[in-house]
Amino acid sequence: MTHTSTHEDTHGLPWDGLLALAVAGFVTVLTETVPAGLLPQISDGLKVSQATTGQLVTVYAAGSMLAAIPLTTLTRRWPRRPVLLATVLSVVAANAVTAASPWYALTFTGRLIAGLGAGLQWAMIAGYAMRMVPEASKGRALAISMAGVPLALAAGVPVGTALGTGIGWRSTFAVMAALGLIVTLWARAALPPIAAEAAHERVPVRRVLALPGIPALMLIAFAFEVAHMNMYTYIASFLSSSGLQDRVDVVLLVFGIAAITGLWLTGALIDRHLRAVVLTTFAAFISAMVLLATLGSSPMATVAAIAVWGMALGAAPTMLQAASARAAGSAMEIAQSLLVTMLNAGMAAGPLLGGALYATHSTGPLPWASLGLFAAVLGLAALTGRTAFPATTIGDAPEPGSAPQNQPDDVPAAASRTSG
Repeated sequence: MTHTSTHEDTHGLPWDGLLALAVAGFVTVLTETVPAGLLPQISDGLKVSQATTGQLVTVYAAGSMLAAIPLTTLTRRWPRRPVLLATVLSVVAANAVTAASPWYALTFTGRLIAGLGAGLQWAMIAGYAMRMVPEASKGRALAISMAGVPLALAAGVPVGTALGTGIGWRSTFAVMAALGLIVTLWARAALPPIAAEAAHERVPVRRVLALPGIPALMLIAFAFEVAHMNMYTYIASFLSSSGLQDRVDVVLLVFGIAAITGLWLTGALIDRHLRAVVLTTFAAFISAMVLLATLGSSPMATVAAIAVWGMALGAAPTMLQAASARAAGSAMEIAQSLLVTMLNAGMAAGPLLGGALYATHSTGPLPWASLGLFAAVLGLAALTGRTAFPATTIGDAPEPGSAPQNQPDDVPAAASRTSG
């Protein structure tokens, strides 16, 4: 990408811009998750069944999965800041439509458009954040810009339920639309302009897929998300085995706090120790599933496992984004769009696997199935670590089509050159 604008502040990070990205991500994920806590109210308001209302969540995720790659490819020739702002405005529009729409079909269409924008947004945020800072700060910048995700995932359903009860579901979406508009104005003022890719720099998707480490990364991302969602989708039902079915809100709060902690730790370590973070994170997932599979009837063991699981989840998306950016070099946005697609595919497949197991054997097999998948992911990550999780910093990542460079994990990131 030519003439990339960066804020290489030697005295600190560009907090204003990074926090704007984080809040934009928060609003986007909140838009996706809030309806799950408001299904009865929305169902009554639109005069459709709750099962039909649930498709408002599904269509958003489907839009994100289907749009990430084609929209990222299509918009590469355009300056990046207006494109990013357009994705936030698509979410604003969807929430405004949802707040006012008397018809299910119109609400459904608005959610689809927001999902399309969200898929493109997730493909852009990581690259935008990393281009705003010097090499030694890229991992921390990525972690800050993604902080809104675990917060929204943890808060989305309870916040939506509380607001829906207090001010009504339409007012809840109106509030989110207003927040999104404020974030758009904030991001316009805080984010530096980043130029479009020059024509000769636009690497085809098929070439990015062929880069060393990228296929393994995509498989790891998909399997990780399947393993997570297989268990997480049915967490409320699973908690009944330990007598915590009436404390789901507390358990999810522990999960959310742990996820934010994991994200913070990842930001502190990822620039110099990416491989170690990856292997430790997947080992933590395995440990949590072992506890749930063997001691799931114990409340203390269950809460401890949930905390470990949450910390690992806080780390996982950021480390996968950083790894794909390192492996893809200048084609990082295309790699991010591939990653978004695989994560969303895993989010769709995980509940299907869990649903099949739950329907035949209740919750007992769920942690075992996730344990097996996480173990396979850890094995693949260990085998492909030097290509899928290169130790080089973003600036030293290979040009598309070249072999990745490798250097010890203890080489300071600041020693690497600044990306252009």
